[in-house]
Amino acid sequence: MSESVLIRIARGDPAAVGECIDEFGSLVWSLARRLSPNRADAEDAVQEVFVDVWKSAGRFDPSQGSEKVFVAMIARRRLIDRLRRNAARPQFAPEESLEDAGFASPGTGGEISSEAERAAQAVAQLGQEQQRVIGLAVLHGLSHSEIAQQTGLPLGTVKTQMRRGILKVREILGIDLGRDDGGGP
Repeated sequence: MSESVLIRIARGDPAAVGECIDEFGSLVWSLARRLSPNRADAEDAVQEVFVDVWKSAGRFDPSQGSEKVFVAMIARRRLIDRLRRNAARPQFAPEESLEDAGFASPGTGGEISSEAERAAQAVAQLGQEQQRVIGLAVLHGLSHSEIAQQTGLPLGTVKTQMRRGILKVREILGIDLGRDDGGGP
């Protein structure tokens, strides 16, 4: 059995760095593409992950798991950190509303999706606070607690505004409300 590439990196073997990229590059790249908003961000993330792998290689313990798991866990942590950092920085001005956002359908060359347009019009009929909460969730992927933190609203208020807003949008769009969805309005 050959010596671990991570142990060789920790010892300063320059050839091990290239081998690590060859062996785990596709794994890290696939994780980065899934958890990054675009290709450029994924490329930056991959670089950060490998820098972190090289810095952390001395902590690798083969008795605790495989090199693949070690690298994947470092990649996962680094990518989640990047997602949180990006979520904390809204990508649009707070006064921008959902009705101004463009919703493109995949494969239509950027044509506006009629369903997304109808949904945006329905959201535009909501109160300002519901629009804000739904916008942060839909456009930025923030969780309820992240929305509460960013807006200064109590968590319960965020959840209530989100639930009521979604129910109102469903009503406006004529989506069947007759089924039991596990809770009341």
